Amino acid sequence: MKPTIENPARPRTKPAGIRREELLDAAEQLFLTRGIAATSVDAIVGGADVAKGTFYLHFQSKEHLLAALQQRFIDDVCADLRAAVDKCPAGDWHARLRAWVFAAVDGYLDRMALHEVVFHEFRPDDPHASHRNSTVDQLAEFLAEGTQAGAWSIEDPRLHAIMLFHALHGAVHDAAAQAKVNRKRLARALQTFFERAVAARPV
Repeated sequence: MKPTIENPARPRTKPAGIRREELLDAAEQLFLTRGIAATSVDAIVGGADVAKGTFYLHFQSKEHLLAALQQRFIDDVCADLRAAVDKCPAGDWHARLRAWVFAAVDGYLDRMALHEVVFHEFRPDDPHASHRNSTVDQLAEFLAEGTQAGAWSIEDPRLHAIMLFHALHGAVHDAAAQAKVNRKRLARALQTFFERAVAARPV
């Protein structure tokens, strides 16, 4: 059948951004089911239903794709945290802090399996690779804005953010190792911890 206005020809190629996401999606599912070591580039392109050359248009290697998966994970978490905070009144800094903590607990527990694969199974070989944590950056910015608004007084927001993030990270990982996780109880405990930490005055 020849293409017409009513029946246009189906495009042969997809936009590069969509192809890239499809490769990431296919890799993510394979890594979760098989593990990283057992997943080849051939398996990834097969899962995404693309030619092998398409893979190398977007990623230099499987390791570069893994780094992209790490970044997508962080971007997704940060977007969820930002959306949760933005639902609270602009001037209610403690409500916004509690929302950030609750969203962080939910986000990491929901993505725990993926987190274990892409962050614990994979370590970049490049010793100069950036180890900047965008979640910590976001929390540090939030704490600095709260200090500027007079909600609390924190001398070093980034250091505070690093300590709070690792406390949350450790608590969530410990809870995830249990047979059953009470998310609300965990989130409330961490909310209390965070609120006390930002309210504490140096001695």
